[in-house]
Amino acid sequence: MKKTITAVAFVFFTAGAVLAAEAPNPTCDGTPQYGKPVMKSYRKLQFKTSVYENAPESGKGIRLGIYQAQAACGKGAGPKNMARLERAVEQAKTLGVQLLSFPELYVPGYTLSPKTAKKAAEYKDGPSITRGCEIARKYHMALLLPYAEKVDQPDGSIRYYDSIAIINEKGVLLDSYRKTHLYAQQERDNWSFGSGDYRVHVIFGFPVGVLNCYECEFPELSRILALKGAKLIVGPTAADNYYTMTNGKRSQVPYPDISRILIPAYAYANNLFFAYANRTGYEQRGKDQWHYRGNSIVYGPHGDVIVAANHEQDTLLVADCVPEYYGHTHPEPAYNYLKDRRPESYRELLAPKVNFMKGGYLYPHYQDGKETSAR
Repeated sequence: MKKTITAVAFVFFTAGAVLAAEAPNPTCDGTPQYGKPVMKSYRKLQFKTSVYENAPESGKGIRLGIYQAQAACGKGAGPKNMARLERAVEQAKTLGVQLLSFPELYVPGYTLSPKTAKKAAEYKDGPSITRGCEIARKYHMALLLPYAEKVDQPDGSIRYYDSIAIINEKGVLLDSYRKTHLYAQQERDNWSFGSGDYRVHVIFGFPVGVLNCYECEFPELSRILALKGAKLIVGPTAADNYYTMTNGKRSQVPYPDISRILIPAYAYANNLFFAYANRTGYEQRGKDQWHYRGNSIVYGPHGDVIVAANHEQDTLLVADCVPEYYGHTHPEPAYNYLKDRRPESYRELLAPKVNFMKGGYLYPHYQDGKETSAR
């Protein structure tokens, strides 16, 4: 009996556009294959806001902007992305934004090899950060500008860091925060470990803390910033779905969407605003492709969503962060998570070895920017 093969076409609807499924591709990582009209619509900047009639008064709060976009990567990315940054600042200014954050490694792009990371790196007084300071001063807007930083060492060597330039509204570089918790092997191959002191910066009179991507997933870090007085934490990130590991294989499972799992919990537990500033779209390096989640979001102190981006869409999020508009999280106002802590009970958190896993785990030692043998 002759067999009949029936072709079935699947049609997906997204963002008001139609895209037809393509034939299976053995090299595809499972992410959607968009047609040109759909991709063009995603690259149009969308504005999503949650603001009051007037921007918060100095010291009372801050009007935060998150710029989520598919930026340039590879050769010549830096100047292109800095030109785009100024356009984004111009647009954010019309909405009264006071602090604007960009995604992790915004200036050069995230998908760097050890060679290209070194080539793309700049000193903190280099052209990109200098221009960022000029733009901040011109528009009277504070910026979180992630970039690849190089730092000369006394012995003549150079270290390279995944850094975030924290620039205030007067165009002053307050800090170049160097990522302390590196993710997986690629970041360890590209960067040195930072040794940050997790400073809280006063921007427009408001206390702001900064974490870098993977660091947003460690409860200890957001708690440290909260104890130091932060009322807003911003985490520039480069969170993707699947990615190509250093062994050339694709990661086996999609990275969990921690923006919906951990970030709201940390906002609530620390009674502060928490913003996740991701990129969206794709980056290509050789035959490998990264598809970013585009899950930028701003949470309030009750773990509530204030404003969130569509995953595939270039988006400018704008949110007013005003602590006094939120009530207490504990039924009795005299008590809360921060005041009820018992530090003397937490000594095990500083132990060099953990025993809950089979055989235990001896933590590595970090010295001179490197992860060395265990203590």
